[in-house]
Amino acid sequence: MITFGNANFKYRSDSYVRQPKKEFAFIVVFVLISALQAMGQAVPDSWALFAKTKFEPKYHEKAQEYLMHPNFPPEIKAMEGKEISVVGYFLPFAPEGSGYIIISKYPMSQCYFCGGGGPESIAEVNFAKSQAKFQMDDLITVKGKLKLNADDMDHINFIVVDAELIKR
Repeated sequence: MITFGNANFKYRSDSYVRQPKKEFAFIVVFVLISALQAMGQAVPDSWALFAKTKFEPKYHEKAQEYLMHPNFPPEIKAMEGKEISVVGYFLPFAPEGSGYIIISKYPMSQCYFCGGGGPESIAEVNFAKSQAKFQMDDLITVKGKLKLNADDMDHINFIVVDAELIKR
């Protein structure tokens, strides 16, 4: 018998044998759970990235009015040409047969065109292959390369080119 303070312990030589199988299984499960969590966090929120853009009014001769002009921060400029994913609501504002669609962080009632969203809350999507028709407010996920647009007022500031539909 071993005594520590007021506690008495029986000593059995077989009770101190380690059981590596249980410890190994615990470690494997822990590593797998951690890896799955890390994978879920690996995709940055594109809308949060777009929201870092500052907009200021600038007079456009073609429109003969002031429009919001983007000032892209270095963090967004570094993403240009790189692959991103965007989850957004389909908005039926692109001209028929234009080859692109517009998606929004918010549904139609809250979007940039109809509600309180800003220009950082919409993106133009140019698909690599033609896509089926979407319904207003369909929540879709697309993946493609980011293109930034500061000067062509016929297009959105954030454009996803060579896009593919990931989820509908």
